[in-house]
Amino acid sequence: MEVESTLTDRYQTTVPETVRRALNLTKRDKIHYTIRQNGEVLLTRADTPIDDDPVLSDFLDFLAADMMNHPGRLQALDGRLVHHVQSLVAGIDINLDQALPEDDE
Repeated sequence: MEVESTLTDRYQTTVPETVRRALNLTKRDKIHYTIRQNGEVLLTRADTPIDDDPVLSDFLDFLAADMMNHPGRLQALDGRLVHHVQSLVAGIDINLDQALPEDDE
């Protein structure tokens, strides 16, 4: 299969849908280019950094796709719910950079 895209005046292009599907690309994913000696360029999905949580990434991808496919399902948060959540976490200090205790790892 072959597909093509056009460069804009700013040397930008849209990755065709068939390529995005083949590489399982979503918004903000990184693309890796390998330039071969014969002038061919191989386009692949960039490796996911080790620090990324693949389960969380897959879940966020699922949410993003669901929101795009079903925008009518989106609802604004009720002000009472926001206030309730804020009251539940009021005064709780969290340091996301602090190591977990051994019991919690």
